[in-house]
Amino acid sequence: QVQLVESGGGLVQPGGSLRLSCAASGSIFSINVMGWYRQAPGKQRELVADITSGGSIRYLDFVKGRFTISRNNAKNTVYLQMNSLKPEDTAVYYCYVQNIVGTDSWGQGTQVTVSS
Repeated sequence: QVQLVESGGGLVQPGGSLRLSCAASGSIFSINVMGWYRQAPGKQRELVADITSGGSIRYLDFVKGRFTISRNNAKNTVYLQMNSLKPEDTAVYYCYVQNIVGTDSWGQGTQVTVSS
């Protein structure tokens, strides 16, 4: 059983930056993938970025060059640095982890709002 605690969401102007953090606790020894999904009102939940224990990374095309995902295994934490934010990035962002047999755990979600 894995518990996830997210932080760093908020309101920012277009072109601004935010840094999301997600700390995992509990049964952390079997974690493989850590990452972030987002969901805007009326839209499907979509993968923003994820990173494996070996360092392989995937990004949503829309965020490439603007967002950076990283993880600190000693702290059991994954980060999402979001730069050059656009109004289209407004969504609830959900941290997730996947263990080595494919079972997912989800955070509670943190609101990111990009508006002038």
